[in-house]
Amino acid sequence: MDLVIVTGMSGAGKTQAINALEDAGYFCVDNVPPQLLTKFAELPAQSGGKISKIALVVDVRSKDMFAQYFACLQDLTAARFNYKTLFLDCDDKVLLTRYKETRRRHPLLSEEVTSVEKAIDREREMLESVKSHADFVIDSSLYSASQMKARIRDLFSAGLGGSMVVTCTSFGFKFGLPVDADLVFDVRCLPNPFYEKELKDKTGLDKPVRDFVLGFPQASGLIPRLLSLVDYLIPLYIQEGKSQLVVAIGCTGGKHRSVVFAELLAEHLKEQDISVNISHRDIATHARR
Repeated sequence: MDLVIVTGMSGAGKTQAINALEDAGYFCVDNVPPQLLTKFAELPAQSGGKISKIALVVDVRSKDMFAQYFACLQDLTAARFNYKTLFLDCDDKVLLTRYKETRRRHPLLSEEVTSVEKAIDREREMLESVKSHADFVIDSSLYSASQMKARIRDLFSAGLGGSMVVTCTSFGFKFGLPVDADLVFDVRCLPNPFYEKELKDKTGLDKPVRDFVLGFPQASGLIPRLLSLVDYLIPLYIQEGKSQLVVAIGCTGGKHRSVVFAELLAEHLKEQDISVNISHRDIATHARR
């Protein structure tokens, strides 16, 4: 059985997460009090094989019951249920904007907590330890809803059997660093296809751009060093017990050089039978702005 517990900041994308997990074949239940985790974990054994993957959203909407979150996780462990926790995070300013746009009520608003800003601060304090103990952390600040769904669907579509999932993501420094990245590499030192008229409007997924980027001696020297470092680090992260490793590769706009190297790294890891996801965060940003 695969059991995923989804938690995190209100407004950070838990609805998109549930939709993506449903697409990946999970039986999903929203707003579950932590005290019912063990009961839901028993469902597969009672379903006659009809349910094998479950995703449960547990968050501060449980009010005072959420204080027992870790105790209930210990109950799951004591009952020998295997599970992973997914924490959805988001920048405070982005959360404020989302609440203004949707006009949804924050679950922690009360007579004592009178503004959304204060509610977000209170929630972040409550969830600090929850985030630090999560198996997977995804920051949705710079992702669109469709990108979020794709990221989560790719992460869990193969189930939880593997020891680690490596996500290779390209990005543009001009649009901000990926907050959830474990390793960040900067390839702005390489010649930029943006200044080549015939390559400017193409991306790193196009062969002419890939050939251009990899055709320089700077790239030939960087490739073995980058791959060797990642190869060295991955076993150390596995030994540490990490379930997910996010390797972010950035260039100026996230459209050319970073895409080429993210694809190159992903190809290298797949050859070693490592579970890999590829994400190009800003490859279409130029078309949207």
